[in-house]
Amino acid sequence: MTIGQKMHQTLAQLQSLAGDLKSYALETQDQTAKQQFSDYANQLENIANGFRGRVNYIEQQEPQYKVLQQQQQQQKQ
Repeated sequence: MTIGQKMHQTLAQLQSLAGDLKSYALETQDQTAKQQFSDYANQLENIANGFRGRVNYIEQQEPQYKVLQQQQQQQKQ
């Protein structure tokens, strides 16, 4: 697995975890837990946004890390 693929995988995992936490917040009746889950989800979204910025920067500096373009090229072949 390339570094570009690993970074995209990490970004997807962060986004997935944030979604899970939002789901927990919606499902619980405990107001304290609801607030905690929402806060954690927001923190993870902030981390994911920062990480996404880093991924974008790296892809601009090192085009070989552009995972989406690589996948599209492979599909055409």
